[in-house]
Amino acid sequence: MLWTIIVTIVGGAIIGVIGKAVAPGDRTKFPFWLTVLCGIVGMLLGSFLYWGIAGNDNGRFDGHAATWDNATNGIDWMRHLWQVVVAAVAVIVAAALTGRRKA
Repeated sequence: MLWTIIVTIVGGAIIGVIGKAVAPGDRTKFPFWLTVLCGIVGMLLGSFLYWGIAGNDNGRFDGHAATWDNATNGIDWMRHLWQVVVAAVAVIVAAALTGRRKA
């Protein structure tokens, strides 16, 4: 459980920074804690969206069935792409809600 929380926070920071970088416009005035939060949203929601659309029909591998957080035997590049896109959308929404604009 503790490892899941650590991976979610660290992964959320990485996905959030990438999502912030690919989001259109100037997002440099954005607080880092909100970037991490957007990354966590991107990780979780992106994984569930990928699983619902493309990942749930994968067969068994490594002795277990595919799950929403482990859909392939290896690195889920498409799932990570979904996570970055969802994080970028979360950054745009959070910037609009917090009123942070280009100076």
